[in-house]
Amino acid sequence: MSWLNRVRNAIASVVPTRETPDNLWHKCKGCGQMVFLKEYEENLHVCPLCNHHGRIGPKERFAYLFDEGTCKLLPSPRVAEDPLKFRDSKRYADRLRAARAETGDPDAFLSARGLIEGRRAVIGVQNFAFMGGSMGQAVGEGFIAGVEGAIAARAPFIMFTASGGARMQEGILSLMQMPRTTVAIEMLHDAGLPYIVVLTDPTSGGVMAAYAMLGDVQIAEPKATLAFTGRRVIEQTIREKLPEDFQTSEYYRDHGLIDMVVERSELRRTLAQLIDYLNTERAAA
Repeated sequence: MSWLNRVRNAIASVVPTRETPDNLWHKCKGCGQMVFLKEYEENLHVCPLCNHHGRIGPKERFAYLFDEGTCKLLPSPRVAEDPLKFRDSKRYADRLRAARAETGDPDAFLSARGLIEGRRAVIGVQNFAFMGGSMGQAVGEGFIAGVEGAIAARAPFIMFTASGGARMQEGILSLMQMPRTTVAIEMLHDAGLPYIVVLTDPTSGGVMAAYAMLGDVQIAEPKATLAFTGRRVIEQTIREKLPEDFQTSEYYRDHGLIDMVVERSELRRTLAQLIDYLNTERAAA
């Protein structure tokens, strides 16, 4: 043993070693820079350097949108698991167990009721971390339960979408959630209540073809990827090169497909203003 190693061991025996957490930094997917994790989280998971809006789950959404102490989770309806006994490289039941263990959520959708700057609201959120936010029976039933909760509370229903589309492991049962959720939105309208959609990164496939584009007001977070099908598929079909910003929030806004693009830090205030405006308009009607 060298003299240097003996000195190191002697110091270690006197001064305890402090472990340094390995999660102090976050690498931004937008600019690739390292950002102090605490600063990133305090900034609502938005990069302070390039303004890239990171993906967040339902619990984080509820925490920054609802007034403190007012959020109450709505029960998630139980559905038949693995109705088709589907298996690809893994069993569907195993994929569900892994996603639940990773996220702590029962499926890719959660809803809650509470107050947004004093206004009653029910918010539904898809979790992209749970099997890509894919739409299966649990998501469809959760959406309908959220709408029913909004009707019971006489409150608007605000939907945050984040999905790769229908859940292939549930086949036609997944696709049937498209007309079912559309009927639920009509129930909300019949009750005279607003339906507001916030499109987040990414929203695509069957979700984009269903409840994601049926809002009374369509909002999107900055630079979110919004699409029914992939860019490469469209280019191969029409045999043309698409614009660089194609299928982004800003492209959709500039071409009249959505109403506004709103920074995450401004969403709470914007939603409160929309609730006031839409409730006033419906009351007058």
